Amino acid sequence: MPPADIRARADAVSELTPTPRQEEHIRLLHLTTVALSVGFLSGQARQMREWGIELHILSSPGDELELFAAREGARAHAVQMERRITPLRDLVAVFRITRILRSVRPHVVHAHTPKAGLLGMIAAWFARVPVRIYHLHGLRFTTRRGLGRFLLRCTEKISCMLAHRVLCVSASLRDAAVLEGICLAEKTRVLLRGSINGIDVARFQPADARTRAAARTALGIPHDAFVLGFVGRVVRDKGIVELAAAWQVLREMFADLRLLIVGPVETQDPVPAEVLDALRSDARVTLRGLDWETPPLYAAMDLLVLPTYREGFPSTILEAAAMGLPVVATRTTGCVDAVEDGVTGTLVSPRDKTELAEAIARYRIDTRLRREHGEAGRARVWKEFRQEAVWNALRAEYFALLFSKAGGS
Repeated sequence: MPPADIRARADAVSELTPTPRQEEHIRLLHLTTVALSVGFLSGQARQMREWGIELHILSSPGDELELFAAREGARAHAVQMERRITPLRDLVAVFRITRILRSVRPHVVHAHTPKAGLLGMIAAWFARVPVRIYHLHGLRFTTRRGLGRFLLRCTEKISCMLAHRVLCVSASLRDAAVLEGICLAEKTRVLLRGSINGIDVARFQPADARTRAAARTALGIPHDAFVLGFVGRVVRDKGIVELAAAWQVLREMFADLRLLIVGPVETQDPVPAEVLDALRSDARVTLRGLDWETPPLYAAMDLLVLPTYREGFPSTILEAAAMGLPVVATRTTGCVDAVEDGVTGTLVSPRDKTELAEAIARYRIDTRLRREHGEAGRARVWKEFRQEAVWNALRAEYFALLFSKAGGS
């Protein structure tokens, strides 16, 4: 039976899937390396449970894991995993994950992030889990060199090899993974137009004048300022060096310009100390730090900027677009899927501070361009990236894989 026919049949009669016994619920177990990462499954986990899928979440211990499990109705399992390569600790983690899998006996293991993907796929293979899925969120090795690049590349290849299905968060990421030889093309799949969890369009809505004013007041930003926003990890790979350089030019050109940076400053792939010091000492720059409640922060912005070197599929772009903001991003994997160049935003060359500054300046000057691209971005999110559609596609994929495994295809 062709894969498309299997998928259609599985979606239509998902409750009849023969892999788990008919009287059992399907058991699904998600793995992430750190507890903080489980947040990208918000809403999705609860919906799966409402569909009768018994949900388990496994990550390194942390308050976020327990809070997420309580909020979403999932069962939490904690195993310490290191983001860096630590052979002995990784072996211990594989053993502990395998033991949990043999106890839970999930029908589907769905792993995310490089280390959890590697350890989770190995453990799921040992535990003979019927369906193993590795969700590729990005390719970290593409911006690394030497031994680090080699080891990260090997990690991804092993995870993909042991998985029955490799889900990619964007079409450009899938193409890059296949081109790099990380995974076979026939094993990969992009659900709908991509993204990991879609966008909650009820939560991310364009701000009215009152909401915008309140957001700026809370941040200490003048109501009449033009606010550039950045949302993400404050690391070199996100283009913070180029953003800071472009900012130094733009702040002299436009007296009303303000810069709002939202996200944690991380020690892995660090931004140079002198760059961070310059941003921290600038009275026109607000460093917000980690804040999951982003709608009020987007409400304070006029433009989102993401000068990243690499992505899988940046959710921040879709969140900003859903709130009616235009976006300046780089012409890189993931961003080319999230931004329609010249329609919902502008794509510039990565690592090019001059092109970045010019694109930002155009939006500062041209009010109509901001409005048109912002409106087009929101319309696109509504049409192509609503959460409900993404969740349904994922559910159909689970059942299709279970059905095909049961049928021996």
